[in-house]
Amino acid sequence: MRVVYSVEEVEIPKGVSVSIERTGPFDYIVKVKGPLGEVTKEFKNTPVVMSLQDGKIVMEVFKARKKEYAILGTYKGILKNMFLGVTRGWRYKLKVIYTHFPMLVKVQGNQLVIENFLGRKSKITLNIPKGVKVEVKGKEDIVIEGIDREVVSTFAAAVQAATELHGDERPSPHGREGGLGVVDGIYVVGYEHIKS
Repeated sequence: MRVVYSVEEVEIPKGVSVSIERTGPFDYIVKVKGPLGEVTKEFKNTPVVMSLQDGKIVMEVFKARKKEYAILGTYKGILKNMFLGVTRGWRYKLKVIYTHFPMLVKVQGNQLVIENFLGRKSKITLNIPKGVKVEVKGKEDIVIEGIDREVVSTFAAAVQAATELHGDERPSPHGREGGLGVVDGIYVVGYEHIKS
């Protein structure tokens, strides 16, 4: 069953400017600019018609299937995250956990370097995305900040995934069977805004 017409409106916060450029019949580029910077997102092959009206972003769908209608809620969430990013920023917190081999994590240039993971000689290096700031505090805390939530959260997930063990790689400590196995790794423990 199709929804004949549905509309969602997202109010643009004070101090934020938005531009919407239609680059194709079903493609848009949305730029959101605020006190902390600018975030740009591409919406491709979308059934949603986007426009600016009276300080709001208006999104409309016509004769939409359930899946297409659901996209309105997804887009609304993306836009709100963009507004929060340029006004308050995003900060993800990670914890470095090790039991036997002290892991060393440091920022070198535009890379995050993880050394001595489970006593391995090989280093794990991750390129820090543009617009993302990474700080290692002490031996156990990593803070990742930026204004684009998608980029910040994806990089935080990549750091966690870099030290994940799978299957036979997860031996039990001291050779004991059962239990958690090796818990060494870097884990995302939470997120917050940079500005309250």
